[in-house]
Amino acid sequence: MLRRLTLTAVASLAALSAAAPAATAVAPLVPLPPLPVLQGDWPAAQDSRTELTVTVSESGNPAANGTFELECDPAGGTHPEAQRACDLLDEAAESGENPFVATDRNAMCTQQMGGPASARVQGTWQGESVDARFSQANGCEISRWNNLVPVLPSAR
Repeated sequence: MLRRLTLTAVASLAALSAAAPAATAVAPLVPLPPLPVLQGDWPAAQDSRTELTVTVSESGNPAANGTFELECDPAGGTHPEAQRACDLLDEAAESGENPFVATDRNAMCTQQMGGPASARVQGTWQGESVDARFSQANGCEISRWNNLVPVLPSAR
């Protein structure tokens, strides 16, 4: 049976290779229409917008508590320090760091409580989806929060 399949495959291949030159010789060459990509209709550049919603509670500063919108390029929204916050996020992007990455579960953190402050940042940073939570629960989280000031308010 294997021999029969092999012979059938070889015969089919021989027939196709004999027919291919004849088929191309008969058919005239027809120019292809221009491709849209070659005409300058390039796909849109990767969306690198930054649009974040920052929600802060129990920060120790009543003016810093609440929900703020932050937009960058140009800096705007309801965030009280939009330009400084956008500058910090731009610096992080240039250095290849993601300031929204959660603390590693295996990290050794000091067990100091920085207070009840909490924050959530949602939206888009450099075109990437963000949904990050921040607190003052231990030394690692306090450091993570402080590294994101002024996107997050200075706690206390």
